[in-house]
Amino acid sequence: MGMGQRKTWDAITNQAYSFSADDEKWLELHPVPGTVGRIGAAAIGARDHVFLAGGYAVDAQGGAVAVPDLNVYRPISDHWLRGADLLVPVADSVIGVYHDRYIYLVGGRSMRGPVSDVQMYDAEKDKWSQATPLPGAPVFGHAGALVDDIFVYVDGAAKDPSGKGFIASDECWMGKIDHHDPAKITWTKLPPHPGTARYRIAAGGSPHDQMVYFAGGTNTPYDYKGIGYDGQPAEPSPVVFAFNLRSGKWQTISDNGANPTMDQHVLVVVSEHLLIVGGMEKGQQVTAKVAVIPKTEKAK
Repeated sequence: MGMGQRKTWDAITNQAYSFSADDEKWLELHPVPGTVGRIGAAAIGARDHVFLAGGYAVDAQGGAVAVPDLNVYRPISDHWLRGADLLVPVADSVIGVYHDRYIYLVGGRSMRGPVSDVQMYDAEKDKWSQATPLPGAPVFGHAGALVDDIFVYVDGAAKDPSGKGFIASDECWMGKIDHHDPAKITWTKLPPHPGTARYRIAAGGSPHDQMVYFAGGTNTPYDYKGIGYDGQPAEPSPVVFAFNLRSGKWQTISDNGANPTMDQHVLVVVSEHLLIVGGMEKGQQVTAKVAVIPKTEKAK
């Protein structure tokens, strides 16, 4: 799903695709169920399925409604199932999976604004419950990933204390899941990360590397057309950085990456590269490109 090139309410799609590494081809799948597409949904693979949660449906007047849907895609048969509805309908959340069973939605934007809720879905029981909430400012459009039992998330958009929309958050947090109780998360504040991007950065984790990678994004919250809440066009950051779970420190991978993008949720970590599908390039242009970024740290 997501926003098409026209960036209008009727350019939002419910189309779905998969990439075959063997054939090096994209294949169109059955579309996501529902009468309209959504933006800001979160997706992750677990139990040989893809779990797609929440997101916003947008109408012709520009109004948006957060949906409670949990759609479950079964690749072996190319069909969609329906899971239990979210406790709090949200969009622009960070998603993670633990022990191939528990799926977490961290924060996000609800109809009442940014939330601190951490919603936990038990894929074995098809049931949602509340986990330990976020300790910092409620945010949406933040970025992060879960590696083994550790969450790392950064930034996002928070309510402007003046009541005039949203401002960028600069908070970075790490959360450790309790081995005896998956609903219990101990959160610890992290120092600031490299770069100035704060909103809709692409993020992905690698258990093999013990790293959480981040790329692109922009320094100001914006609407679905790429225009900041301050009225200024948003532009993507060229910085690629990571949090090293072994050392507990941030690393800059590249501070001037080519053709950066924003409007991301996730990136895919492969052996030597980071893959980013689509997004917005400079000038708020929606792209169909798949960016391939080296994940090695820059020379000192």
